[in-house]
Amino acid sequence: MPSTFGFINAKLLFCLLVISILYHSAFVTSKPTGFSLRAVIDDSPESPLYLIENLTIAKRLERLIKISYARVNYLNLVSSGDAKLVPDNIRIPILRDALYYAVAFTIGSQGHPVKLLMDTGGGLIWTQCLPCTNCFPQKLPIYNPTASTSYATLPCSHPLCNGDRRLYNCEHGRYCVYNAQYGGGASTSGIASTEAFHFFVDQRSTHPFNVIFGCSYDSRDIAFMNTDISGIFGLSFSPDSMASQFSALIQHRFSYCLAPFDDVTPRPLVLRFGEDIPQLPPQSVGSTQLIASPTSYFFYLGLKDISVAGHRIGFPPSIFQIKPNGLGGFFIDSGALFTHIDADALGGNAYAEVLKVFAAYYGSKYLKQTGASPEGFELCYERPPNFDEFAALTFHFDESVYTVNGQYMHVIAPNFFCVGILKGSSVSVLGAWQQQNKRIIYDGGRGVLEFADENCMNDIA
Repeated sequence: MPSTFGFINAKLLFCLLVISILYHSAFVTSKPTGFSLRAVIDDSPESPLYLIENLTIAKRLERLIKISYARVNYLNLVSSGDAKLVPDNIRIPILRDALYYAVAFTIGSQGHPVKLLMDTGGGLIWTQCLPCTNCFPQKLPIYNPTASTSYATLPCSHPLCNGDRRLYNCEHGRYCVYNAQYGGGASTSGIASTEAFHFFVDQRSTHPFNVIFGCSYDSRDIAFMNTDISGIFGLSFSPDSMASQFSALIQHRFSYCLAPFDDVTPRPLVLRFGEDIPQLPPQSVGSTQLIASPTSYFFYLGLKDISVAGHRIGFPPSIFQIKPNGLGGFFIDSGALFTHIDADALGGNAYAEVLKVFAAYYGSKYLKQTGASPEGFELCYERPPNFDEFAALTFHFDESVYTVNGQYMHVIAPNFFCVGILKGSSVSVLGAWQQQNKRIIYDGGRGVLEFADENCMNDIA
């Protein structure tokens, strides 16, 4: 076994918020060219929420804000190329005080059970493997590749391990290897491999799918230690992701609908693929082109302007374009909790201009700003009893508009509320908070993002 390794595409997904770090999931429906994954959240005593339950609402928000900043700041480094140690590598911070969704299935000829974190932005699918140099503790047994007759290492001649666009590095002429370095000292490294993956439909195993995945032998300081989760299930349009490897089956399409985060009862997330994506009335669907980046696989969108409470700001459309060096741009990311507006755009005024309109709106309502706001949110107000006149925000694209309901544009507590926008640094991001009760469809075949208002509480597999 090699003692050193190269670098990978790995990116944490779906830190949606507030409940747990353990899940139970399964394949629940299937069609000839589509299927759905269902992840049910378990409110476990091992949840990070239990560790911070004595904190004030403001302090909890500050932790979540730090998570969102950490992710977006690192994605900004990746976009600019500053964090790329070999071609097409992605490294991001491990997220600790957040909600994760995972998918359960079996791998190998022995039907070894695994549970992997779902990641709509990352590429590589990986799980911990024996023998471990360093592995974080997990509740499910660690996968042993030597016990499986269907396991194989990826040859160095494979396009993913050879050439200018490779995702992995060849070591000793034998192994395709990776080494993901995360913020805070977390890391995982191992060998790119192939294995038979068996998913579940109606509690029965499907026929095996041969999948390229990462066998990790050295994983340190990973956030989901002491849980059932043993790795990551990548879903981006990177060549090694599930969305790419299964493109013929799923028509390059996947979708989700995020139920409101303030729901008392945790709701399952249904990640839908191909024909299992619901047909929506054409008049209710908005769409916009996915924009290619020269440096990453993120889902960039062609943002042209922003409106707040019906007031269109009138930004020059060019301020949200991706620059040749990979900086700038506007992308959708469910791993960023809150929306970020680039504070460097428009001579440093884009973020300030958006907040200025919010401030004018709430000034017209004679609301009083709070004296002490959660660190990160710059615009917070005392909330009068029964106040619900929250300003909506609209993102303008060439083809359509994406409007965020005022309720989901803010973080609302009993006695105060904050405008749920953070200051971006050289990048703007549409975060998960502003995707609540929206059907989001990623269509790689057509190169578009589709979206529509939906009651996500009704999205049941």
